[in-house]
Amino acid sequence: IVDPDGRIYIRNWQGGILSGGFEKNPKPLFTEGRNQLEIQNLQEDWDHFEPLLSALLRRMPDLEALQIMQLVNCPESFTPDMRCIMGESPTVRGYFVLAGMNSAGISYGGGAGKYLAEWMVNGYPSENVWPLDLKRFGTLQSSRTFLRHRVMEVMPLMCDLKVPRWDFQTGRQLRTSPLYDRLDAQGARWMEKHGFERVKYFVPPGKDLLDLDQSKTFYKPDWFDIVGSEVKCCKEAVCVIDMSSFTKFEISSTGDQALESLQYLFSNDLDVPVGHVVHTGMLNEKGGYENDCSIARLSKRSFFMISPTDQQVHCWAWLKNRLPDDSNLTMEDVTWKYTALNLIGPRAVDVLSELSYAPITPEHFPSLFCKEMSVGYANGIRVMSITHTGEPGFMLYIPIEYALHVYNEVMNMGQKYGIRNAGYYALRSLRIEKFFAFWGQDLDAFTTPMECGREFQVKLEKGMQFVGQEALLEQKQNGVYKRFTMFILEDHDTDMDLWPWWGEPIFRNGRYVGKTTSSAYSYTLERHVCLGFVQHFDEKTGEELVVTTDFINQGEYEIDIAGQRFQAKAKLYPFSSLFTHRRRKDEVELSGYQRE
Repeated sequence: IVDPDGRIYIRNWQGGILSGGFEKNPKPLFTEGRNQLEIQNLQEDWDHFEPLLSALLRRMPDLEALQIMQLVNCPESFTPDMRCIMGESPTVRGYFVLAGMNSAGISYGGGAGKYLAEWMVNGYPSENVWPLDLKRFGTLQSSRTFLRHRVMEVMPLMCDLKVPRWDFQTGRQLRTSPLYDRLDAQGARWMEKHGFERVKYFVPPGKDLLDLDQSKTFYKPDWFDIVGSEVKCCKEAVCVIDMSSFTKFEISSTGDQALESLQYLFSNDLDVPVGHVVHTGMLNEKGGYENDCSIARLSKRSFFMISPTDQQVHCWAWLKNRLPDDSNLTMEDVTWKYTALNLIGPRAVDVLSELSYAPITPEHFPSLFCKEMSVGYANGIRVMSITHTGEPGFMLYIPIEYALHVYNEVMNMGQKYGIRNAGYYALRSLRIEKFFAFWGQDLDAFTTPMECGREFQVKLEKGMQFVGQEALLEQKQNGVYKRFTMFILEDHDTDMDLWPWWGEPIFRNGRYVGKTTSSAYSYTLERHVCLGFVQHFDEKTGEELVVTTDFINQGEYEIDIAGQRFQAKAKLYPFSSLFTHRRRKDEVELSGYQRE
């Protein structure tokens, strides 16, 4: 029996019962230099156990008449994010870890042992276990002080209801952008990713900050209108989003070693003219995404790679283990060297044009292009014509000593164009309504470019072999067994119904075919949009079948949100003309989606 409200569990034990629980005020063991060998000899602490004992007696009152045989006081290991740690060390090859079971070792033992054994024997597990991978952590999570404070927060959370978008409160403000204080003073509300503080949204003056911070719900959140105004500004004027947390590597060589190595390790063709930016996947032998990134060619022998925030350890280890051991080839993690500002919106070109002498027009600065230029007084700013949202704009990679100056210049110059700050919640809404998949949410080591509509990021005939090429050629010939699909909810009431967040079951003609991987409200469509993978199984044999375009287009779909199913329209390609001009919901004919 598990009683989450009482924070206890109860089970049979040698003719009686055994009960324990997760107290709200846990005591960290290794705080006063205590040796780990002493953990077997902890003293009974009835005062500490009393709240759990009271909960047990409330649940089973007859126990009042029985005798307590023994109170066992023993430690348990917890991790900074409540998930166990498994996988190969990023620094010592062949050294595998399986630890930190968060008091669920018996439950996880069989599966964890199976996947780690596969990892050790085959080089990879048979399922996606990235949420448990050791490489999701870096050295910053090894601080004793950080661990002591974080695991004291983690243990009580074991019995708490976690609402969408909740955040840890301990171990914060560890990694911050140079703009942190400036943004915080303007109403930034923060979340944490890989130890890095990132803005969720900005609270306008006059809003009740306390109520907003304490808002926790599975329904329409209190930040709905705030994010909507940020999205509107991204589409109609210009916004700035601090994206400094993204992982950034520089790879260079004295000869052609850098190009040759990257051509082998990445699926797209990187032998492009200097100044071009390439979106590409770093694939494994099965064609799955180990990383999804953008690479700019800075010079003939130098490349600048931008990856998701939580790729910092994983991507570094993956490349280090596969790049040739050549003193003429170097790779440097420059994440900390650059502040990244995302300048989004149709007026972004106007703001940047007034701050730089370099021409910014599409003729001189086409899409997926990179230039090093001056912005204000600052030299050496790497400007790229990408936004990671599908909206027009630029990414500015700024040496950290210039960050505050460039930000101030951009905000001052942008005032006449309606500039404002925005956060990652707006970014999320924009990218989902544009059908952009993100690694770690939609893409993983078991997802291939062919399955998520990214064939254009693969050059099968680029003149040399690359990792995953054989698997992709086989999929191209034989078809795929799952397809990344966009769903637009039709009969969902945004104000009254529970929201989709991610992980909701997808039904096609009444049969389960997959689950969502990302969800967001589209302020343009004025509907919820869900992204997810659809599979096809033979109704009689259960055999996995190829998923064709006709199979997707000819089905009737529903998304199950907490037991209630909502009708949804499926779409395999992003909207093209819909976002050129703002349209009201009643002008959009949902029945015509499949023809666009």
